[in-house]
Amino acid sequence: MPRAGLGPASVTRAGAVLADETGLDHLSMGLLAERLGVRTPSLYKHVDNIADLTHRIGVLAMVELAEATGDAIQGRAGSDALVAAAQAIRRFVHEHPGRYAAGNAARCTGPGDPLVPAARRVVDSLSAALRGYGLDPAEQVHALRMLRSLVHGFASLEERLGLVLEETSTDESFHWMIALVDEGLRAGGRIDGPREQSRGTT
Repeated sequence: MPRAGLGPASVTRAGAVLADETGLDHLSMGLLAERLGVRTPSLYKHVDNIADLTHRIGVLAMVELAEATGDAIQGRAGSDALVAAAQAIRRFVHEHPGRYAAGNAARCTGPGDPLVPAARRVVDSLSAALRGYGLDPAEQVHALRMLRSLVHGFASLEERLGLVLEETSTDESFHWMIALVDEGLRAGGRIDGPREQSRGTT
């Protein structure tokens, strides 16, 4: 029986749930229509096509990831905020792999794209988690990129491959990694970048 009351938001959220269940690569308009109990052409009243649906799911993912990270660090500072933020991202990847993949694949489509403020909220949440380290503003962007890259890489590999090595738990490895990041940030993040070797020297 067709479901009444569908709109762009409800179709997007249903698509996000389905993407989490099946994987983003397997999401299709036909499969979503079947889930919603409507004919496939009916979905085109609410989203343009599968690319539009995927983009909308990506925006939703960024909004939810920012909220999850912001909620996790509420009232925390320093290493406590860092650990909470990292764990929130890791948890989101595991609980919502399809929509997280959509968020990473999403690209700005032009002025007014809601992806821009949504992605900015993620950056703002991570910036808040790092605020307690008192980093020099020039180092802040490097710290943000490092943290996002490390947690993304670890959680994504863990989700897809399991990171099964001997008897060591991935939880231990994750905590070890974040503790190492914490030590580096406490040192002030003062790392000299690679310098071009002078020509003619050995």
